[in-house]
This record gives sequence, structure tokens and C-alpha cells, in this order.
Amino acid sequence: MVPARRRLLRPGVAARTGGGYWLLGERLARWAGLVLTLSTFMSWYSGSDDGPTIAVIGWHVGFLGKLVFFIGLAVLALWGLREAGYELPASVPESLILIGLGSLATTFVLIRLISVPDEFFPYTGRGIGLWISLLAGLAVIVAGLLEASEEL
Repeated sequence: MVPARRRLLRPGVAARTGGGYWLLGERLARWAGLVLTLSTFMSWYSGSDDGPTIAVIGWHVGFLGKLVFFIGLAVLALWGLREAGYELPASVPESLILIGLGSLATTFVLIRLISVPDEFFPYTGRGIGLWISLLAGLAVIVAGLLEASEEL
């Protein structure tokens, strides 16, 4: 039998226990935040013009690409604070923060999916990183909804 993972908790804070379905929202938030952060360093646009094929990563598409990166970091920071034993006040549920961060990230990625900046022409299509970012943003929303259902 494997002993339960120990956490450093401040006095009066109970550790989350369980496995399988019950901590699915927490696991999904952790992985989706990591993928969302890393997806800004993947190809968002690609194309070629009488020369080599070029790719533009999410970090270089402007302010929105950088915001997606920092939203992913915020999701990871939220998980890191929880692992360190810091709990948010009851009036600010973590699931609500995750849903808000995921909605922001998804909105920013959708803006870049629909509106390609003029400086990236000629482009022949959208890269895989843009689609991965979109799926990771949606996964953060789903993780927040799963955590909200766990809190009920």
C-alpha cells in the first residue's frame, strides 16, 4: 500500500484526498496550464513565399500571445500555491478563478485565430500551436467546472 502524499499545510487546512474522478479537475488544471504556457512557444502561423517555410510562434504575435503565456503561468501558480498549503478565501473559489482564466485565454486565442496580423503575410495557414492553445484554454475551463462540481 502506497502512503498518501504529504503536503505542507498551514494549521487548520485539510488536505485534499482521494483519487480517480475526485481530483480530475485538479489534475486537468495542472496539465492544461502547462500546455497553455508551452503552446505560446509553438507555431501559431506558418507560410512560405518563394523561399523557405517560416513559422511564427505565439510569443511573437503581439500582446495577446504574451497574455496567453502569463495566463498559463497564473494557472500553474494557482496550483503551486495550493500544493504549498495556501488556500484562497471561501468567497473566492478556485474553480471560479480557473473558469475566468480559461475564458480569457480562449478569447485571446480565438481573436488570433480569426484575426491574423498583417505583418505575418504571406501565410498559408495556422500552425498546430494555435490549435493546441485553443484546446488548452478550453481544458482550463473544463477543469474549473470539474472543480466546481467537486466543491458542491
